[in-house]
Amino acid sequence: MEDAIEQVPKPVITNPSEWEESYRSLLYVFSGLLVTWMVLVLVWTLNTWTRRRWQTSNLQWMLTAVPLLKSLVLGLSFSFWYSCLNLSTCSFWVAFGVFVSRIFFETACFVSFLLIAHGYCTMHEQLSVSERRSIAGLASLLYLTLTGYKAAVSQFSVLVVLIYGLLLYVIMVHIARNLSVLREQLQQIQDGGVHILHTAIYTKYTMFKKFQRAMLMMVVAEILMHSRADGMANEYWMRLLVRELTEIVIFAYVGWTFRSRELTPFFTVIPNLHSTGQRILPPIYSVEIDGKQFNSLDHKEWHIGVVSLFVYFFAFTLFEMLPLSYHLLASASEKISL
Repeated sequence: MEDAIEQVPKPVITNPSEWEESYRSLLYVFSGLLVTWMVLVLVWTLNTWTRRRWQTSNLQWMLTAVPLLKSLVLGLSFSFWYSCLNLSTCSFWVAFGVFVSRIFFETACFVSFLLIAHGYCTMHEQLSVSERRSIAGLASLLYLTLTGYKAAVSQFSVLVVLIYGLLLYVIMVHIARNLSVLREQLQQIQDGGVHILHTAIYTKYTMFKKFQRAMLMMVVAEILMHSRADGMANEYWMRLLVRELTEIVIFAYVGWTFRSRELTPFFTVIPNLHSTGQRILPPIYSVEIDGKQFNSLDHKEWHIGVVSLFVYFFAFTLFEMLPLSYHLLASASEKISL
């Protein structure tokens, strides 16, 4: 993910009008991309708002910040190149706005990826304090590194590669961990003969598999696009268009996977906090089944209510017998005293 206003090799152009014509294609590229991202923002916001009754978290509203920031970056980039080419005024403050908004956009992207990879709102309602601190620390480190890299500090070129590698490693590790947990849950449910939660767990498993493929697509696309970074000015707009279209495809794929929709039953049966230990079966607060399904349960861990009924009966009997025992003991003590 490169900056929208970056240093490109300048062609050998002696005529200023020829220089303007070589970069005039950027106006059409930025205007088309701006319209595309604004349409995506509108569609995402309408879908999230109209289907808000099925939401149990704020994940979809948090993901709205990504296309909004991208639209801001493209709008400022279009303003910069329009003023440079048509008004002969390259505003420093507009370029600085592109610089800052681009850093915010990339930071928001990876924060969203980290939240999804940690299982926020899919595996857990809330993340633990340590996980939130680690995400905040990685986001701060990425922001500071991008600031130095975009400011053309040579030492930060190596640091930005390292921080990207670290972020991708953390994301892929947490995705693999959640997939492993979901596979164990599916196997345990299948062995126990309880298929009520199978659809919900399999839906989560499919979502994480798609997200894993999206992250791999992003890595491959970045490697291919940076394999040939040199080129003339008339090639720059083509590389920029390919890069931006790749971003649109990846973010549209991730957004479609984690969009607001009517989920399967028991999808939201998740603990309040992320526990440190490994959970084999998903926690169940309440399950409504008929008598036929209840009688077909052959796994003792899933015989809901049997142990509780015995405990309640024993406690009730003991509670009722206590007054009688007290009266018997009192009468016996009186006879002994006489």
